[in-house]
Amino acid sequence: MNAELTEEEMRRALFGGAEPLAQVIDSPAQDTSDVVIIQPTKAAEKKKVTKAFSPRLRVTLRVGNEFEGKTQEVVHEADTLSTLLAEQEATRAAKKKFRFVEVVSVKPM
Repeated sequence: MNAELTEEEMRRALFGGAEPLAQVIDSPAQDTSDVVIIQPTKAAEKKKVTKAFSPRLRVTLRVGNEFEGKTQEVVHEADTLSTLLAEQEATRAAKKKFRFVEVVSVKPM
């Protein structure tokens, strides 16, 4: 195999055989007052990526500011499959407003 590949050959090998771009050769005998702009051809149209399913967990917390006092339930949605990370994220968010936080349940959505 040829170890001296050009950048264009490497791109074709990695991303597929697109149409080769027209190469402009500058010759010293040309008049430099005329400037020619060549628009590059589209190598490959980008495929639209459909939004993949994002795993989500619903964490239900019981929160309050009084010890063994009035509590309320709060629902937090986490974008992860890990129940431990979902619990930690929900607890961290609830600790910003409430003093006492208890995890009630973690369920997939």
